[in-house]
Amino acid sequence: MTVYKAPEILEEKRAREKDVVGKMIRIYCRGKKHVSDGLCFDCQELLAYAGRRIDRCPFMETKTFCASCKVHCYKRDMRAKIKKVMRYSGPWMLLYHPLLTIRHVIDERLHKQQTKKGAVP
Repeated sequence: MTVYKAPEILEEKRAREKDVVGKMIRIYCRGKKHVSDGLCFDCQELLAYAGRRIDRCPFMETKTFCASCKVHCYKRDMRAKIKKVMRYSGPWMLLYHPLLTIRHVIDERLHKQQTKKGAVP
């Protein structure tokens, strides 16, 4: 697993994670027909909350995704909401954003392999 150290690389990683979460929330909101254009209030609130959590994540250097993190920093209700979003929009990501989805799968598998080998704390 690559450990990111340079601040600009960490910020790029944070921006990429926010982008992916934002796309997933948009797919969910549109698919559940919350509103016809943009995001409904609840989805906007979830997106803002996820962005704040990503901004404050102390494990950004070593983690791949929040789902693989040992510390769950989301409040219980927000964690339930984001899980619902991920379950719904995950399969749709392959259709709408295939390259992001493939990259996610590769990153997650590499992380799991390295975790098994004991290379990742």
